[in-house]
Amino acid sequence: MKLKELSELLNLSQTTVSRALNGYPEVSEATRKRVHEAAEAHGYRPNTRARSLATGRAMTIGHVIPLSSRHEMMNPVFSDFVTGASEIYSARGYDMLLSIVPDELQEQTFRDLRNKGSVDGLIIHAPKLAEQRIHLLNEIGIPYVVHGRASDSVEPYCWIDMNNTHAFRRATDFLLDLGHRRIALVNGLADMDFAIRRRAGYDEAFALRGLASDPGLVRSDEMTEGFGHATALALLALPEPPTAFLVSSIITALGVRRAIEERGLRMGRDISVVTHDDDLGYLQNRGDVPVFTATRSSVRDAGRGAAQMLLELVENPAAGFRQTLLEAELILGQSTGPLSQRVAQTASG
Repeated sequence: MKLKELSELLNLSQTTVSRALNGYPEVSEATRKRVHEAAEAHGYRPNTRARSLATGRAMTIGHVIPLSSRHEMMNPVFSDFVTGASEIYSARGYDMLLSIVPDELQEQTFRDLRNKGSVDGLIIHAPKLAEQRIHLLNEIGIPYVVHGRASDSVEPYCWIDMNNTHAFRRATDFLLDLGHRRIALVNGLADMDFAIRRRAGYDEAFALRGLASDPGLVRSDEMTEGFGHATALALLALPEPPTAFLVSSIITALGVRRAIEERGLRMGRDISVVTHDDDLGYLQNRGDVPVFTATRSSVRDAGRGAAQMLLELVENPAAGFRQTLLEAELILGQSTGPLSQRVAQTASG
């Protein structure tokens, strides 16, 4: 079905139908709903090339992924984020362009995408300390949204992020309430913004009780199962081992659990574990009593939110800068319990 046929079916002008499908604010909600339902029922799909010519837009959103030797972005968390974002792009008639480039070629890639008109906007991933991309993209003048925040950036920009500091302060408080004092933090790479904020929440929870966290129980690296396993084994071998672990990824937490079991201990009884859960589609921490106690925030929902924010910026440049801070839930599972007296005695020598 073509646009003309759909407009005749609805007894509306082609302009009204087009604006309804593209989310223009001057079209009433009732008309927009009627047009979308008819388009779905009759299998109408906008001609992307025609829309591009009519709007002057590429009808494509870009994701530029740095191919770093230290941080592997092509992971399950990124996959779920992109899945959520793609749902929004598809519903609004946009395609997605994924570019994987070495760190040193990012700037040239951004400039090429802008100069060629290949994309209408960009999603920026994994901001770090001393983040340079925000200044660069403001200079280039292309719409973008950051998934996360850059703590030390003073320039305005659009972002969507989870409240990492609050989530990890709350998780640490929960473990402190259970009697734990030797709490290990198994975190992401130390220069990643989310990891900096999670460390801050961990430290704040101790400080607010007049306690000092132990820097010797903090580890940072790429969030893999192997990292969790090796780190937990090393920490549990200390003369004063931790009685609880706070972990930045459920993938890493699986490695922590494996190490606990290899030491002949039981997670939740002997050693407590709280993890962050991105609510991954393929790795569900759910059920009546989830395996892990967790701070849960859906990264797929974050992808949807980032895509919606960016498309609004693309289609209405005067909308201004927007920021969205998501809060995590604290989900109680089988992996936590009161301080084990047997482990506590071991830890105290």
